[in-house]
Amino acid sequence: MNQLIMALATGLYVGKIGKAPGTWGSLAALLPWYFIRDLALPAYLLVMVVLFVVGFFVSGSAEKIIDSPDAGCIVIDEILGMFITLTLAPHHPAAWILGFILFRIFDIFKPFPVSWFDRHIHGGIGIMMDDVMAGLYALICLQLIWRVFGA
Repeated sequence: MNQLIMALATGLYVGKIGKAPGTWGSLAALLPWYFIRDLALPAYLLVMVVLFVVGFFVSGSAEKIIDSPDAGCIVIDEILGMFITLTLAPHHPAAWILGFILFRIFDIFKPFPVSWFDRHIHGGIGIMMDDVMAGLYALICLQLIWRVFGA
């Protein structure tokens, strides 16, 4: 069971790739996202809800297995953050790259309330929620930037 938990929490072990596991996890999210991007919005949102619930459980469990709070190798939260960022993203690689960059910026610099969740909420919910918030910021910025400059 621990192997399954760790496989899911680390994005099929992408989070174990050397330095910058969050960046690798965010990049890895692009592959499954590409295959679900054209789902009807209710189905896409359902995928994200399921990913959040699974992420909540496996990230909290992985944290205990590793015996380290919010260990960098846990990247299921980055995967969800990218799915949120790319919700309704235009069908253009430039938009996807911009979404990736925006998400990484918000995930790294953690403006409020991302930082609040990161510092005050612990366990699986805390691991997931800071990336949910970073993803929401990136989603809003991507949509605004694309509407102003993308067309």
